[in-house]
Amino acid sequence: QVQLVESGGGLVQPGGSLRLSCAASGSIVSIYTMAWYRQAPGKQREMVAVISSGGSTNYAESVKGRFTISRDYVKNTVYLQMNSLKPEDTAVYYCNADLRAPRTTRSDYWGQGTQVTVSS
Repeated sequence: QVQLVESGGGLVQPGGSLRLSCAASGSIVSIYTMAWYRQAPGKQREMVAVISSGGSTNYAESVKGRFTISRDYVKNTVYLQMNSLKPEDTAVYYCNADLRAPRTTRSDYWGQGTQVTVSS
């Protein structure tokens, strides 16, 4: 059974930094893209950053220049370094992985979410 476990959320002041981590575990054949999404209260879930199996990255316009996504291919872990945080970055952040487990087709998997709150 595949699991995505996130860590690193918390409360930070505006202008501060946080680093989120998400480790994929279980029986995994291949991981294609890994990504971070977020959902603020009353809003739809939105893509924040994505990284392909080849290392290509893409970011939401609202976080470009402030957030950096990276990946450890050996540890099956994706990171999100968040700098210059703003109150509007407050949300639950979810890890996503497009992967294939043994004897299954390629599917999306989600973590349980980690709260990020930016407030003074």
